[in-house]
Formats: sequence, C-alpha cells, structure tokens
Amino acid sequence: MEFNKSKMIEIVRKQLAIDMNCNIQDFIKDGIVFCEAKSNEGRRMFDRQSPFLEIATMGKSTVVSADSDILTKVKPLLETKTREDIFVAPFLFGHSLYYIPDCDRIKKISPPDGFTFHIKEGKEIHKLYKIPGFENAIQYDINHPCPDTLVIYAMYGYEIVAMAGASADSSLMWQIGIDVLPKFRNKGLATTLVSNLAIMIMDRGIVPYYGTASSNIPSQSVAYRSGFIPTWMCSYKNTFDGTAPYELICPNINTILKDNLK
Repeated sequence: MEFNKSKMIEIVRKQLAIDMNCNIQDFIKDGIVFCEAKSNEGRRMFDRQSPFLEIATMGKSTVVSADSDILTKVKPLLETKTREDIFVAPFLFGHSLYYIPDCDRIKKISPPDGFTFHIKEGKEIHKLYKIPGFENAIQYDINHPCPDTLVIYAMYGYEIVAMAGASADSSLMWQIGIDVLPKFRNKGLATTLVSNLAIMIMDRGIVPYYGTASSNIPSQSVAYRSGFIPTWMCSYKNTFDGTAPYELICPNINTILKDNLK
C-alpha cells in the first residue's frame, strides 16, 4: 500500500473509532461526542482501566468514551466545557501525544559513522530479550497481547547501544518505541532508527505511530526530527475515588503537602 497523509489519517480515525466505539466521522465534527465503551474486535489490545474512560481529540471534536455507569456521571460535567477544560478535568491524569509519519519529510537515513544497523523480525526478536535496557523499544514478553514484530538496532563494536522496536497494537497500526543507552545519546541514533523503522513498517502496508507523554519534550523532538507530525491526543489514566495518582506511590502525600505548605 502506498501511503499519503490523507490515507494515514483515515486509518487513524478508523482505528480510534474501533477503540472508542464511535463513528469515524465523529472525529471531524465540532463539539463533544459521548459514546459508550465496548471491546470491539480489532481494537488495540491495551489493558483497560476499570472503570474505563478515555478522551481523545484529533484537533476538532473531543470524543469521550466510557463505561455506561461512568458516562452518565461525566457527561453532565463535560458537555458544556471546551476541549481545553475537558483535558484538565480532576478525574484525569496524564496526557499522551501521538504522531504519524509526514510522507513529505520522512526518509531513510544512513547510520552515523562508527555504527552499524541490524534488523530482527518475529520470533528472532526474542533473542534480544536477554539484553536489558531497552524497555521502551521491546516488550520482553513473548506472550504480550501487542507482540514485538520488527526491530532495528544499532551496534557500536560488539555492543547494542540503541534500539527501535515496533509492536503490533492492531492489524492497522504498529507503535514504535525507542531506547538509546545514555552515553550514546545526541548522536542522531534515535532519529535515524525511528525514521528507518517507520519506512519499513509502511512498506508492509501498516501505519506506524509514535507515542509520548505531553511533558516529554526530548521524545517529542525525536518524533519531529524523524519526520513525524502530531495527529491525536488522548487521556492517559483516570481516577474516580477522589485520590490523586501519587497516593499509589506515596500514601501520605496529602499529609506531606499540608505540612509543607503551612
């Protein structure tokens, strides 16, 4: 399949519509769209928080997908809000930004001087699981519901120093992750590996995508330099019991804050 921007955007809308149980056209409407969540066939096989709520936008409408009991509670809170106000709702925490290739900018790039690139596919990737330090690039789990499908890695001498991997999140879209060992960063490895991996994925008729936290500026820079463009944003997790996410790792956070802010 030969890709262009319009074709890839169309596939992203289709995938998000499957994931969120809405219509493809809902992402090009104005305003807010509310829909009841459902585990549709073909969805990206991520673990879903229970109760489930996810909010996404591709730049126009804001689509809110949630379990029915949650939907009835959040709809009155959100239906009059702007997109920006919705994404700072107190029951959300964390935002993820997602990118797809810009067909006019992305290109194959040769390895930087002194490095060699190598490729593994399918079960060959399992051999890399014995090498720690590349948790963003590969799953380290042969039974993962989003299996590793394609990896390109850089070697310096006899050492693997950087790795970009693709996970088969669905039949339509594969997600790219990247890791570079600290002492080999800022040498162009991340940009080069991500660009080349994305092209290899597109050659297979699959849309590659790249995700990062909204606060991760270095990762966003890699996406841009690799020839990717921002395409959608979604909520990361939620909390409905009045607790803050930090309470999971710091149970006394509220006491600490009160004492320190007196």
